[in-house]
Order: sequence, then C-alpha cells, then structure tokens
Amino acid sequence: MDIKIENLNKSFGPQKAVNNISFNIKSGEIVGFLGPNGAGKTTTMKMITQYLEPDSGSIWYGNSRQIDPSIRKEIGYLPEHNPLYEEMQILDYLAFCASLQGVNQSTIPARVKEMVRLCGLDAEKHKKIGELSKGYRQRVGLAQAIIHNPQVLILDEPTTGLDPNQIVEIRELIKTLGKEKTVILSTHILPEVEATCDRILIINKGNIVADGTVSDLRKKSEGRQIVRVKIEGGERNEIVQTLQSKEEIYMVDPMKDISNAYEIQSQIGTNINRIIYRSCVEHHWDLLEMTNLETKLEDIFRDLTLN
Repeated sequence: MDIKIENLNKSFGPQKAVNNISFNIKSGEIVGFLGPNGAGKTTTMKMITQYLEPDSGSIWYGNSRQIDPSIRKEIGYLPEHNPLYEEMQILDYLAFCASLQGVNQSTIPARVKEMVRLCGLDAEKHKKIGELSKGYRQRVGLAQAIIHNPQVLILDEPTTGLDPNQIVEIRELIKTLGKEKTVILSTHILPEVEATCDRILIINKGNIVADGTVSDLRKKSEGRQIVRVKIEGGERNEIVQTLQSKEEIYMVDPMKDISNAYEIQSQIGTNINRIIYRSCVEHHWDLLEMTNLETKLEDIFRDLTLN
C-alpha cells in the first residue's frame, strides 16, 4: 500500500511540531525516518497511524484518505515506548492482540505460532511479559505489530535494547517484511539505516530537510572534505580550538576511541590538508596521520540538523 503525505501540519499550543511536510512512500519500500529528538518524527508517525489527527493536510493510503477508519486494520505500529501488559503470558498477549485486530478466531493459534517463530520468542513463549529482558519485550512488541499481517508497518526505534546478534536478526526480519509491505523505520542507530533502508527521510524542526538514498545524500555532500588526523605534541583543547578557528574548517571532532585522533570537516568547496599541515608546523605538533574519509551518514545527518 502506497502512502502519500500532502502538506501535513501539527502544532501543540504555540509549538509547531510538523510544518507543512509532503512525501511519498511506495509499497515494498523501507524508508528510514531520521531526525534529532523533538524534530517531529514521532508526531508524524502517530498521525500516519491515526493516533493523532493533523491540524491540516492529507494522508493517503492507496486511494483512501486518513478519515477512513478501516485503514487502521492495515497498519502495524511499534511505538518508541513499547506498551505491554506485563502480567500476561506472551502467547496469551499475542492472541489478545490478534483478536483486537480482527484476525479470524480459527486462525489465531497458527498466527501466534508464526509470530513466535518469526520474532525469535520460542525459548521465552510461556513466560509472563514482566519476566522478560528489554530485548525480548521489544520482540513481543514487534510481534504484536505484525500479527494481523498489515500492509503498512511503522516501527519507532525497533532495535532498542537488543544485543548485536538480535539486532541482525530483527534487521533481516524487517528486510523480509519490506519486500511486501510499506515500512517506515525510525532509529538513532544510523548504521542500521544504511543496512536496512531503501531510502532516507530526514526531518528537523518539523521540516523535511533531506529525501533520498544514502548514495543520493552523499553526492549532495561531496563538496565537504572529511579528514581523520592523528596529532601529538599539543593539548587536545588547544588543537581543537586552533583548527576550529580556521575559516576553511567547518568542524573538529575529537575521536573518543582513538588516542590523539580527530575527525575534521571542511567548509563546502575547500581542501583542508594544507591548512592542517601548516597549523601543525606552526605550533610544533607532530602530524602522525592524515586520511581522507568517505562522507558518512552521521556527517550528513549532523550537517542537516545542527542548524
């Protein structure tokens, strides 16, 4: 099912949460929906699920608008704060969710069994939800979102609390589901977006600031050079402040996991190798390494959302 957003607006009192945004998502497409906290991601997703009503604008689901209540049966939603009935056993909870979503009573047991298999819940299926780790609670939340086989799947931070192995498993599940469903995936784990999504939407302060594949967004940012350097012989704060003061340099980011290393971005259209080298000579620092890097999604994200 295709989704079309037209001139969508939502305010909470004087605060404009979503500002006249428009975009399309095609059936069989996995779209990463990114933005800093408070950017309008969750508000937009809640309007798509019909949990919130827009102030103005339209949401089209195929040929139907958001005023059609029957559309809700075609939407699966995993909210950021996963609401679960902790006193219920997993199997009972999933059967309850299936019943609420109108799944035929005769097929509910088979559907619950399939969700347990798909979401890796077999080892824990007889436990109460309150006894589960956060990772397994997240799996239960994902299972309830897809138990009625919806055409549209909206996932707000679906890998929160999962260990690396579980993240890979959920990623593969989302990719499989995305072959036949429209999937909107919100996450702060940017490598997950690159590994999972066909396309990326970035929202900032209620406005869509980017729309395209990772490759498309990289091409738009090619004018900004990114260099990793390793410098010894000076205090870290002094090095950062000195390099940051150069008009050709956009950002200096000390790397936490590598001693004496810095990631430096240029202003658009400038080359900073010579600037860095001359600064090191001038201040008697030892320049041990200088490596040009490919533009990362994190860099594109920061560039679009820091202002």
